[in-house]
Amino acid sequence: MRKIILMMLALTAVSLAQAEDGSRLWLRYDEVNKAKVDGPACVAADELRRYYPGEQVKLVIDPAMADDEGYLIAGNTISAKTERGLLYGAYALLRGESGASKPFYKLRILNHWDNLDSSIERGYAGKSIFWPTFDPQHIREYARANASIGINGTVLNNVNASARQLNKENLQKAKEIAAILRPYGIRVYLSVNFASPMGLGGLKTADPLNPQVRRWWKRKAEEIYKMIPDFGGFLVKANSEGQPGPGDYKRSHADGANMLADAVAPFGGIIMWRSFVYGANHKGEDRVKQAVSEFLPCDGQFRKNVILQSKNGPLDFQPREPYAPIFDNIRQTPQMVELQITQEYLGQSRHLVYLAPMWREFFRFVAPERMIGIAGVANIGDDANWCGHHFSQANWYAFGRLAWNPAMKSEEIAEEWLRATFDLSPGGEVLSMMLRSREACVDYMMPLGLHHIFKFDHHYGPEPDGFIKTYPLEWCPVYYHQADKQGVGFDRTHTGSDATSQYREPYCSLYDNPSTCPENLLLWFHHLPWTYRMNSGRTLWEEMQYRYNRGVSEVEDFCKTWQDCKPYIDEQRWREVDERMQHQLENAREWRDVCLKYFKTFAE
Repeated sequence: MRKIILMMLALTAVSLAQAEDGSRLWLRYDEVNKAKVDGPACVAADELRRYYPGEQVKLVIDPAMADDEGYLIAGNTISAKTERGLLYGAYALLRGESGASKPFYKLRILNHWDNLDSSIERGYAGKSIFWPTFDPQHIREYARANASIGINGTVLNNVNASARQLNKENLQKAKEIAAILRPYGIRVYLSVNFASPMGLGGLKTADPLNPQVRRWWKRKAEEIYKMIPDFGGFLVKANSEGQPGPGDYKRSHADGANMLADAVAPFGGIIMWRSFVYGANHKGEDRVKQAVSEFLPCDGQFRKNVILQSKNGPLDFQPREPYAPIFDNIRQTPQMVELQITQEYLGQSRHLVYLAPMWREFFRFVAPERMIGIAGVANIGDDANWCGHHFSQANWYAFGRLAWNPAMKSEEIAEEWLRATFDLSPGGEVLSMMLRSREACVDYMMPLGLHHIFKFDHHYGPEPDGFIKTYPLEWCPVYYHQADKQGVGFDRTHTGSDATSQYREPYCSLYDNPSTCPENLLLWFHHLPWTYRMNSGRTLWEEMQYRYNRGVSEVEDFCKTWQDCKPYIDEQRWREVDERMQHQLENAREWRDVCLKYFKTFAE
């Protein structure tokens, strides 16, 4: 019975007369100005003085504690080695936590794909909060939100970087932003264009072995660190999707990364070198194999302060992918995983899709200790609610919580967020809706391992027949589903592209055999007849129809659930979410109808 959702009664009274625009995110504390805070003057003390409902809090800097950004909460006392640890402890206390905690990853970084002209690549929540101008108070609220979930670094600009990012004017802005973020424990990083010595320095080459080029980067690093002493380092996208890189000069990725690493090493900086490369150097090779092919020969050749940053899957942030095999193959170079918070391929900010279950799925295959850091492509813009969709805030929140503790359950994180954001108690159908939403998205978009059948360029909406002969084949949807009269799916077994060979056992053998391959990845690894018998007893074609219809049915149920929530949510946020969910339902039906109509031309 649907009225069971009354179990979600508010923990605190919700003022239905007062509209909320979502700008306070999950930091909707009442300003009580009640607590007496003993200890050092710091941001943690300020936050507790304003928002802690108790009478007294004690903050203790304990030199004997580990220097790991952790904290200990005992009663109303927070102890930590540093002020940053006290700050994380303060937010934990405000969440109602106690005991000891420390972050699993040292590097917990947001990657903003913001451009100097205020646009955001794959951003769906308005314009940049950083460029070309910024509001200091807005940046301060951004810092509070990040600190509250333990994020300690931010890359201020797009990986498709402009050389102008490193000119004096923009470095001055980065300095000013860094000054606002610093008290909240957040370091600033910048994405750089590998050809900056040419675009900005007037050199005729960006060859990483050229002495003039190396000298230019060292001077630029000195300039940056003089302005921002705690600058974190550079994020680099090189020789991918038209970006310049060391390959332009017949040099390796190690040559390029090491040049930059040498420039920032004297200041303690790092280089995050992205492994998302494909194209010209791998003509005819399956795109999902190209990262391993490109980087395995370089493993062990990078400087100690170079980190290889790899996407969770081998293709491109699809609704479902197997884990990226580069995590199995790179053993001598530190790695960090790149997750995408902004929902480029998951309905953007128009669909309610809670991403924690997808990220937890990745951690089931790649042990968290295999990596030294975690990065998330941010979904933040200057919209009043920061993320476009109110429920997209949950993905920013979940990224931070998993970066702190990748063993946290998706349900636990969602419960925290619902309590803080909507005053909804644990349990209930809204929680169920969040936990089911990613699987529903997979069903109504690309079930059973189908992938990359989106419309060109903007990646919104279905286009399974997509083919433009002037485009690289690996950008075309028809390349990925391989549908014909014989069947559907991409053969990546030992008889096909042999992508399965890049995986460690038991996954190499498991994925290579259709009878043992998980059905949710079946068409990723296998081209199978339409009459292939599934575990359900249905044929592949019947199962595909079933999954598409199930996805739409789920979204219909989500819409009904949200309708029942109306008495318990403030009017503005309820209405704005409802409008997005009605749009999501239209899109889900479109995905189902377009895809099934297309595949029917082969299957029947």
